[in-house]
Amino acid sequence: MQRISGPSAPGLVRAFLTIHSAPSALRQHIDWALANILGSELQVKWQSQPMMVGTYKMHIQWRGQQGAAAEIASTLRSWHYLNFEVHESNDNGGELFRFTPELGIHRVLTDLSGAVLLNEHQINNVVQHCVDEDAIRDGLALAMGTAWDEALEKFRGAGMQEVARLHAI
Repeated sequence: MQRISGPSAPGLVRAFLTIHSAPSALRQHIDWALANILGSELQVKWQSQPMMVGTYKMHIQWRGQQGAAAEIASTLRSWHYLNFEVHESNDNGGELFRFTPELGIHRVLTDLSGAVLLNEHQINNVVQHCVDEDAIRDGLALAMGTAWDEALEKFRGAGMQEVARLHAI
């Protein structure tokens, strides 16, 4: 994996991938695909996913060329049994890709804090195609990826319930 000398290097980004659930049979294939895209041998540590029996989770971070997150998201979405999110950012913001088997893939631009950014075209499209306030709310929620965020939220906190229970003892 290529090291970055500083955050202002042109075309280089900070990124992370979280696979919230993957069947055991796909883990090696995912490792190969990630190594192929990122151009290095990865040391991926898979852990059991308590939210879905028989699945595993992982998290990796890297620094590299811009566009790797899009390539990873495109590759991983072909395996319909995964739940994942991949985020890439530089000094100006970034993009976030989220995927669930039920919802498919969703892409949004983000600011430096990770908040979703909607552009003028997206907002105008929602307003022009919606006839009432509820439809506008639903259209904006779709553009922001609210359904994907809600679907993945249960995985983000997986394992934290056990930590909270242990602290309470």
